[in-house]
Amino acid sequence: MAAAPARSQRRRRSGSFARPINARTYRGTWLLVGIPLLIAAFSLRTAPLLPAPALPPTFESGFALDLARDLAGLYPDRRPGSNGGSNAARWVADRLRAQGLQTTMTRFRSTLPGGATVQLVNVEAEVPSRSSDAIVVMAHRDNAGKGPGGNDNASGTAALIELAHTYAASNPCSTVPVGGVCPAHRIVFLSTDAGAYGGMGAEQFVRTSSFRARIAAVVNLDSIGSDHPPRIVAAGLGPRSASPALQRTAAARILEAARAGPGRSTPLAQLLDLGFPFTLYEQGLFVRTGISAVTLTTGGVRPPDPVGDTADRLNQRRLGEVGRAGQELIASIDQGLGVPGTTTSSIFLGSRFLPGWAVELVLIACLLPFVVAAVDLFARCRRRGVALAPAWRSYRSRLGFWLWVGGAGAVLWAAGLWPSGPSVPPAPTTAVAGDWPVVPLIVLSVLAGAGWLVIRERLLPRRRPEAVETVAGHTVALLALAVIGLAVVALNPFALVYLLPSLHAWLWLPQLSERPVALRIAVLAAGLLGPAVLVGSFAFRFGLGLDAPWYLTLLVLIGYVPAPVVLVTLAWLAAGGQLAALAVGRYAPYPARRERPPRGPIREVVRRVMLTSQARRRRTLSAGEKVRAAGER
Repeated sequence: MAAAPARSQRRRRSGSFARPINARTYRGTWLLVGIPLLIAAFSLRTAPLLPAPALPPTFESGFALDLARDLAGLYPDRRPGSNGGSNAARWVADRLRAQGLQTTMTRFRSTLPGGATVQLVNVEAEVPSRSSDAIVVMAHRDNAGKGPGGNDNASGTAALIELAHTYAASNPCSTVPVGGVCPAHRIVFLSTDAGAYGGMGAEQFVRTSSFRARIAAVVNLDSIGSDHPPRIVAAGLGPRSASPALQRTAAARILEAARAGPGRSTPLAQLLDLGFPFTLYEQGLFVRTGISAVTLTTGGVRPPDPVGDTADRLNQRRLGEVGRAGQELIASIDQGLGVPGTTTSSIFLGSRFLPGWAVELVLIACLLPFVVAAVDLFARCRRRGVALAPAWRSYRSRLGFWLWVGGAGAVLWAAGLWPSGPSVPPAPTTAVAGDWPVVPLIVLSVLAGAGWLVIRERLLPRRRPEAVETVAGHTVALLALAVIGLAVVALNPFALVYLLPSLHAWLWLPQLSERPVALRIAVLAAGLLGPAVLVGSFAFRFGLGLDAPWYLTLLVLIGYVPAPVVLVTLAWLAAGGQLAALAVGRYAPYPARRERPPRGPIREVVRRVMLTSQARRRRTLSAGEKVRAAGER
């Protein structure tokens, strides 16, 4: 009978310093998430479908295969800025002119990933129309120089030329010759440069083309001649994707041509790509600016490996299927009753799609229980007179350390020690994507270590913190995470998919302050699920493997990741650092003035370094004297 009271005494009551989180309020707030989920369920819509063209496709796969073999055989090395790249541009221009199309070559200089500045060439051919709106059909013709590029992207370039032949006309639309097609839109056939290096040619076209404000849709042909089934890529370099109408119509045209539905990213992968916008295909550059664009490919989420990409491995049947699907898609856009519309944030589910605003509403609702629990914890601390200032100063010191690390990295970038390049995702096949810069990383590690030596003097535990001080440390860190969550909502609500695991896992660390340290470490590790998913996505989905952490760092260095996102990440690292110190029992509130040493942190570090150096010198001299004494004896 005496055991029951003992157990009840061991179980701390809710609201005490041992159990400061109000679990009932937290669970009750989750009930509100049901409303956004219900709204999202009723917002699921059927994507519009543009009508199929009246005429059957006339794409000749044999002619396209011969063109792909010629390009890959004549110019196996088509790296941007090389002689082979320049000759390939003239080869494409000559074949477009041979179709009777007005063709121009636009030369410009651009910086490739890694810092090399070269001259690039875009080749454009236009089929005129009475309308000023345009449909862009594009394919990059360059390669990485590690293989002939038969599939990536001689196949897409050959299909581009064959499609141009379909619309070729030497006379105005009112007198189109036999075999020609008079389009309702202008058709721009675009052969871009540096598509294998991040898409600088496509970026140049988006920035400078006179058609920029009048593009109805973009159809990109990339690596369409392998044995793999066709695939649609519609992600953008911003939190947007191609319009549902364009995606569904592209899927329908592939189904008609290949008698099988196309592959596409799963709903979870689409959500991850909205949370961290990323794609390795050129349609992403157009989607980012609000132009609806899709890529037709037989590759995966990344272009195929250039090694062994020879023209004799091209699949003529697959090349014909994707080519005919592309021709019918262009005709559907051109001759349909409507255009695909602008880009949108959505999750595509077969023929239906979930609007982005509904997904954002659900994610924001999932943030609400954490914010309510964190604010409730803060209110409890205020009511009970818990001093939060020392815990806030402790978090501020950790934030200062991470800002120091970020600033040191920026200084090294300004000094030219980091790789540089345009703010577009570099292809994984480029050297800069896989070569870890050892010297800058060592220098940054040394600077980070020096910064930690400075701040650790104020963060080292000099005594065991009291329960109230531990609660204060948790409260400040959780409040910081709440502010970080609201900042993420302002920047990109879809990014909450990476943040929510840490919020809802780390919220329970204050409840576990008296539980085994192994359990606290496990909960702390569970909060790292979001970043682990991001790194794993790059490692496995995009095939970067162990180079994924460096590739993400590279995206920060070249400016692809915006500065506000970097600052929010550093603030998250500071909060995680404080919670980690609490979890392993190494937390200490910022010391009061009477508890601080007489010297500041920098002077204290210098003093310790000097004392250590003097002690080593004395040991060295003492050892030398002993050796001399032994010699004299």
